[in-house]
Amino acid sequence: MSNRLADATSPYLLQHADNPVDWWPWSPEAFEEARRRDVPVLLSVGYSACHWCHVMAHESFEDEAVAAYLNEHFVPVKVDREERPDVDAVYMEAVQAATGQGGWPMTVFLTADAEPFYFGTYFPPESRHGLPSFRQVLEGVVAAWTDRRDEVGEVAGRIVHDLSQRSLAHGGEGVPAESELAQALLGLTREYDEKNRGFGGAPKFPPSMVIEFLLRHHARTGADGALQMAADTCEAMARGGMYDQLGGGFARYSVDREWVVPHFEKMLYDNALLCRVYAHLWRSTGSELARRVALETADFMVRELRTAEGGFASALDADSEDAQGKHVEGAYYVWTPAQLREVLGEDDAAFAAEYFGVTEEGTFEEGSSVLQLPLTGPVDEARAADVRARLLAARELRPRPGRDDKVVAAWNGLAVAALAEAGAYFDRPDLVERATEAADLLVRLHMGPVARLVRTSKDGRAGEHAGVLEDYGDVAEGFLALAAVTGEGVWLEFAGFLLDIVLEHFTGEGGQLYDTADDAEKLIRRPQDPTDSATPAGWTAAAGALLSYAAYTGSEPHRTAAEQALGVVKALGPKAPRFIGWGLAVAEALLDGPREVAVAGPVGGELHRTALLGRAPGAVVAAGETAGSEFPLLADRPMVDGAPTAYVCRHFVCEAPTTDPEALARALGGDGA
Repeated sequence: MSNRLADATSPYLLQHADNPVDWWPWSPEAFEEARRRDVPVLLSVGYSACHWCHVMAHESFEDEAVAAYLNEHFVPVKVDREERPDVDAVYMEAVQAATGQGGWPMTVFLTADAEPFYFGTYFPPESRHGLPSFRQVLEGVVAAWTDRRDEVGEVAGRIVHDLSQRSLAHGGEGVPAESELAQALLGLTREYDEKNRGFGGAPKFPPSMVIEFLLRHHARTGADGALQMAADTCEAMARGGMYDQLGGGFARYSVDREWVVPHFEKMLYDNALLCRVYAHLWRSTGSELARRVALETADFMVRELRTAEGGFASALDADSEDAQGKHVEGAYYVWTPAQLREVLGEDDAAFAAEYFGVTEEGTFEEGSSVLQLPLTGPVDEARAADVRARLLAARELRPRPGRDDKVVAAWNGLAVAALAEAGAYFDRPDLVERATEAADLLVRLHMGPVARLVRTSKDGRAGEHAGVLEDYGDVAEGFLALAAVTGEGVWLEFAGFLLDIVLEHFTGEGGQLYDTADDAEKLIRRPQDPTDSATPAGWTAAAGALLSYAAYTGSEPHRTAAEQALGVVKALGPKAPRFIGWGLAVAEALLDGPREVAVAGPVGGELHRTALLGRAPGAVVAAGETAGSEFPLLADRPMVDGAPTAYVCRHFVCEAPTTDPEALARALGGDGA
């Protein structure tokens, strides 16, 4: 028998459709049912690549006795946090406020008015490690609900009241200036791990947005320390276990501070952000490693995450079947010396073990090793390539990790930007085509006729959940990158549609931004988070897209909105630079202009390519024959003497037009580069 999740578009919800728990999706009907039966709601939030979500599901939600108790005393509601980030954010804030920590699976007990009164994350089937068993928690909540209802109501009321008081000061008047960005750099230098690279201790996350800030800061100011931190961190990540040395692409994070053992799931958003970071690092330094990693990561996304409809799937699971048929983490990716010998023979296995850092005792579990690139000296590249190809072919025969096939608008926007730029930089028109196909899907399926985004789709069917601010910001960012690369002004128009909705429906007084639209479903609090975590915050993503759009069009309202949104970076940049990296990167663009580059001449020609390779922070590029121009920037800007011509302006001042690629490169190198 299946429950009410059988028609969901979320693979995570579909994984629970056959549970004996009588799950409801998040819906008004679920809360009406709780009111009718006078029982609390059990809200369980997770996502498909979450290891402990699967563990709790297997231990508790697949257990007939637990399910029977749950069904009798609660209305159970299951939410995919990737599909409803607004629901997740509101209750996660409550969990963190109440317990001091959060995470998934998230377990929250609510009244029929959706007010939370008891919280937790993972609960084991039997009490252990100081955690009560899930059954004990359920029984405790039922007892409180039955015998101490007034107290439950008071707790819920107090929590909702406390949350509603937390309105965000967006940093007061003014945009971040030179001093705030210098303080942010100083703060990052203090948290930098000199020995292992990256920031902070374990677990260590890929700091993609912070690296974008460092690259832009170096281009604008010439600060060598910023470029050094960016380049060294990128090299450490690419040589470590977080990077898939055979197939390309990055795992979610490193569990240790040395970048050795990853948490093995691979997320679209990490790979999109990192593909772009390594492409930009190559643009800044010419590093061959950066070029290779950018292209391998782009190829990984296309090969393993692309869906039949041309979009990109959300994630690959960490777990897969090992040789004994058990589902274990990392089984698809790790190797023992014996497995190397089986595939490569004795001599090549010895070479591969040294090259990839595979040891007899292992760097992971049960004698297996995560592949790394520990050697920094010269190696036989031809032999390494041959070994890599043979190991990859052998790995293809292993049971593959599961894939979460839902297409998330925001993350696809990030992928469009990365693939468009990598395709343009490295002369890979196929990557630009893949970016265009994903953008087409977003317009056709996610935007619909009224330019209001839906958050997700699956198998060509749009989900029913409204897009949140990060969807609008990241999709607009992707469209603007595609416009720059293809010279097709229609992408600029589509970005404009989305950003007008940001101005109309997501902006509060003083320019502060909200994660949900003013006409979205009302939750116990309207979520609003300006900090960048695994992805740019909706707030900073929107600020960046608004700024670029204003540079393309000269629109004063969009520029003003971007400047007002950046007030939050003025406040948080000096205090918490690791958690507002994209905001700092956008602030760099604002301080630089950003520069507006119009190339009157062929798309893909030398002058257009030179413009795209300019390092000036956030520079926007419009290219095309001037007649019937698709871009406002190209209006009244003819070729000079019939030759392709570039016009560069910033801060309302224009330089003399040039037909010389070298002169253009100098004009776009960034003041400090």
